Order: sequence, then structure tokens, then C-alpha cells
Amino acid sequence: MSDRSYPTLAEATRIWARIGLLSFGGPAGQIALMHRILVEENRWLGERRFLHALNYCMLLPGPEAMQLAVYIGWLMHRTLGGIIAGLLFVAPGVVAIMALSWIYALYGNVGAVEALFFGLKAAVLAIVVQAVIRIGTRALGNGAMLAIAAASFVAIFGFGVPFPLIILTAGLIGFFGARADLPAFRGGGGHGAVGKSQVDDDDTLLGAESPGHTAVNRAHALRISAVFLLLWLAPVAVLFALLGPANVFAQIAGFFSVMAVVTFGGAYAVLAYVAQEAVQNYGWLAPGEMLDGLGMAETTPGPLIMVTQFVGFMGALRDAGGLSPLMAGTLGGLLTTWVTFTPCFLWIFLGAPFIERLRDNRLLAAALSAITGAVVGVILNLAVWFGLHVVFDQVRTVTAYGLDIDLPVWTSLDPAAAVLVLAALVAVFRFRLGPVTVLLGCAAAGLALGLAGIR
Repeated sequence: MSDRSYPTLAEATRIWARIGLLSFGGPAGQIALMHRILVEENRWLGERRFLHALNYCMLLPGPEAMQLAVYIGWLMHRTLGGIIAGLLFVAPGVVAIMALSWIYALYGNVGAVEALFFGLKAAVLAIVVQAVIRIGTRALGNGAMLAIAAASFVAIFGFGVPFPLIILTAGLIGFFGARADLPAFRGGGGHGAVGKSQVDDDDTLLGAESPGHTAVNRAHALRISAVFLLLWLAPVAVLFALLGPANVFAQIAGFFSVMAVVTFGGAYAVLAYVAQEAVQNYGWLAPGEMLDGLGMAETTPGPLIMVTQFVGFMGALRDAGGLSPLMAGTLGGLLTTWVTFTPCFLWIFLGAPFIERLRDNRLLAAALSAITGAVVGVILNLAVWFGLHVVFDQVRTVTAYGLDIDLPVWTSLDPAAAVLVLAALVAVFRFRLGPVTVLLGCAAAGLALGLAGIR
């Protein structure tokens, strides 16, 4: 055990606020940031405990980095510590996305703003392509995983199969494949080292043993779970009862509550599902606007899934009823954030005390591996979908042999967009620039093209 003094809740709050303000770069960057600050700098916990918590969070629906913050906050300072850690992790993103949503709604048609987001779209496409390759390299280690990834891509791109069904099917394949002891499903999922330094659990504030409050207390877990379940679903039930299922606020609450339960596989995989429903089925926003929202989330702190706040904002803005559009948009965005992130606390406070029983479960690990393989195919679909709408002004749907495939109208190719996308890909893959640098560079390039009259 380290001779460092155990942090007070106030000291821990300052550290969580720092992490929340610096949490750029998506889940990989956010997890690395938490590792550096919590493991290497402050030695709250060691490598093995950090990875154990991360592996559990990867099994859950929702943003794994935010849930990791809640888990560690709970380890350090009980339930209140988890709540503070989670709120401070998402608060900067909530404020930033809401401010950008207002600017977008008020000035989105101004030439300079349009040019800025034109540049951001190219960077977002390059970052999504990088995510496909990065996750695919780790996840597709054999023919079975390649087949699952290919099948998931065809299912969502060609047949429009809902994302939750794809994830459920993949998980069942992995589970029963491991149960049958098939070689392709023996390895299970995992993570590489998140940091170079190896901090032993014994040399940390928490030590190797779990704190007393983490012991399984079924009554306490059920009470906490009941509170967060009520906080999550009571507003949804009230909206459906008072406004009816056709009202935009009820639709937002219902859709994003379902999303909170099925969002396995990280933000990029989830966005394919959100885009499919919010753009094509609900008509809350256009494909290009979805890209604009992702650009906002990429350039602000907090989880990438915070883009859903922008989606809810735009949906309510355009169906305001008796409210002013901006007020409706604000309420829609905050409602989306509430039903998206409140369940994250529920998953941690309910499941964390039992996690030791799941740590070495072979069947669960195989199911996670298969889900990760399917996620690669889903993210590839997202990359193709984004690419079509960034580089081409028109896309047509071709129906043949039961497939509905989006194809570009080649005469609508946007040369400036194509060049900017190519430059973003070179920056990401050749020069290995970070996402924030690429996003800022492409935004500046888009603005310059707009000022030059090219856009």
C-alpha cells in the first residue's frame, strides 16, 4: 500500500473535473487520459484493477469511458463518488454541444459556418475509417470473426437490419460457439496495455484488496438501482401518458431509452444505428446534419455519443408544437442526454459489486469477441454511408434481389470535398496526426475554401 494520503471527496472532485475538461479524442483517448491521471500520476489504483474495471464497462451498453469514470469514482468514494465522477465527465460536453447546437440553429445557413462544417465532415470521415481499421485489426483474428464482420455489414448496409438485432445475433453466435468449444471462439476479447508504466495494485491507494463498501449487498444494490431506474424511466412514462406516442418528446425519450440498452460496441457503431433511425425513419435531421453533429462531438470534451444531444435538439427544434423552436430544441437535447446517460449509473451501481464473478467467464468473453467483430462491419457501414454523403451531393437507392443499396450519382461528385477527404486520410494514416489536429485543420481548410468562394 502506498504511503500517499487517501484523497478527500473534494480533492477527487477536482481531479474528475480536470478529466472531464480534458476528455477529447473519443473513448481511446479518454481511457488513456484516465489511465495517465488516475494510475500513473495519482496512483489511485493499479494496472490490473484498472483493466478489470475497463473490461466490465466494455460489456455494458453505453459509453465505456464514462462508465469507467463512474466505476472508479464508486471504488474510491462509494455511490456519491461515482455520481460526481460521471456527472463531471459529461458536463463539459453537455454545455459545449448545447452552445454549438444554438449556434448551428441560428447561423447554420451562414456561409462561413457552412464552410466550417464542410471541412469538419471530411475529417470525421477519415476518423471513422481509422476506427474501422483500428478495431478490425484487433478484432478480426480469424475467419469466423471476418465472416461475422462481413455478414453484419451486408445486413445493415444491404437489408437495413436493425443494429440491436445484429449485436444480439453476434453475441449468441459467440456464446454458443464457445460452448461448443469451437477453436475460433476460444480466445475471448481483451484489451492491450493502455499505458507503458506498470503500476502494481499493492503500491496504490486502493491496494490489491477491494474496499469494504464494494462487497455484494443485494439490498443496497437493489435500492440504488430502483432509484436510478425511476429517474430514467419515470420521465419517459410521463411524456407518453401526457403527450402521446406521436409527440416528438415522447419519441425522443422512447428511442434514446431503447438506444441506451442496446448501444454495445462503442460510439461509432451506435451512430450507425442512430443515423438509420433518426435520419431515415424519424426524419429529425438530414445526413449532412448528422455529420455536422458528429463533428461537434469530435471537437468537444466528453463522450462521442454526446452527438445524440444534437440529434434530439434538431428533432424537437423542427417539431416545437406550442413552444419556441429554440426552447423546444433545448428541452429535446437535454431530454436526450438524460435518458442516454442516466442508465449508465444504473449499470455500474447494480453490477459492479458482482463483477468479480464475471471476470473469467469464458462464454461471456467469446460473446464479447463476436460482438466486436460485428461492430467492425457496422462501423464500415457508417464509413460508407458518411463517405457517400460527404463526397457526393446526390445518392440514389437501388433495389435488387431483396437488397436496398445506396449508390452515388457520379455526376454529383464534389471535387473540393474529395480533395479534402483525401488530405484528411493522408493526415491520419501517413502523418498519424491526432483527431483534434485533423479536425481543426480540416475546419480551417473548409473555412478558407468558403472565403475563396470555392464553397
